[in-house]
Amino acid sequence: MSIAIDIAAIGMVTAVGLDAPSACAAMRARLDGFQETRFLGPGGQWLIGAPVPLPRGWIGEKRMAHLAAAAICEAFETAPEARGQAALILCLADESRPGRPITDGARLLRHIAEIVDVEPHARSRIINHDRASGHVALEQARRMIASGEASYVMIAGVDSYLTAPAIEHYRKNNRLLAPGNPNGFIPGEAAAAVLCLRSGRGGFRLFGLGLAREAASIYNGEDLPLRGDGMTAAYDMAFRETGIEMRQLGYRIADLIGEQYWFKQSALASLRLLRGRHDFQDIWSPGESLGNVGAATGPLMIGMAWMAARKGYAAGSPVLVEASNDAGACGAALFATRSGS
Repeated sequence: MSIAIDIAAIGMVTAVGLDAPSACAAMRARLDGFQETRFLGPGGQWLIGAPVPLPRGWIGEKRMAHLAAAAICEAFETAPEARGQAALILCLADESRPGRPITDGARLLRHIAEIVDVEPHARSRIINHDRASGHVALEQARRMIASGEASYVMIAGVDSYLTAPAIEHYRKNNRLLAPGNPNGFIPGEAAAAVLCLRSGRGGFRLFGLGLAREAASIYNGEDLPLRGDGMTAAYDMAFRETGIEMRQLGYRIADLIGEQYWFKQSALASLRLLRGRHDFQDIWSPGESLGNVGAATGPLMIGMAWMAARKGYAAGSPVLVEASNDAGACGAALFATRSGS
């Protein structure tokens, strides 16, 4: 079994806040960053999106680099001892995703290192699994820390659906939320970072992690019925590692971006594993405020859970953080604040 790791610090840059405290407060208050964009949506109307209100009009890779760097720098402010020591795992869009904002991950990694003003760590790496990237990164982070490859691992995700090719692709596939299509998502953009280290006393600890794959992905059509097998397996792996059952869960944070498929997948996984008497289990989603922010989702949700535990407004403990992508990759992670004894 891998060594336990804690989340020591977080950072966020979103449509509802340019740092983690303001972003988490806005999401807790159910504020959103939705506004008309410069893109035309279905029916020729201006498309609603959730852009980050940056003070400068950076575009493309430069914009993504500054978003990610800002989130990473914020995390380093909380844990300055990790600066220059942390390996970076950069979570990006899937390489096959139409309209992805980054075409050269290695170049983006170097650009981010220049802005943050740190030398790129020899063990830094890139993960291209869209919304599931954060969970894959957690597995790699704890292996790196357990093996001594790095004392600290910074997991950072950055992504944007607000590019012309992406809007065109998802518009043609009828996946964008519009007056004539309630079963769609709002395109957004964001960056988030979480700093991982070996578990200590009183830390916000990763207790269980599950990774699996759903055969009946959203692009599967009618070939296979959605039974939630992938997310159920991911849940089950995380629970088995933790030694608890679904009914003992405090609450969940999920990447529910607006389409019915993701709600159904999450509900099926819960129904298949929930047994016996249990308290109400709330479910939070950053999508309600930020829309679909792709590969930034995983670190963002972990940051939401960390802040809720730190500020004392979490809806219970432990918290399960789940995510999946269009190709069927599913991840589930269980976190809780460990006793300081």
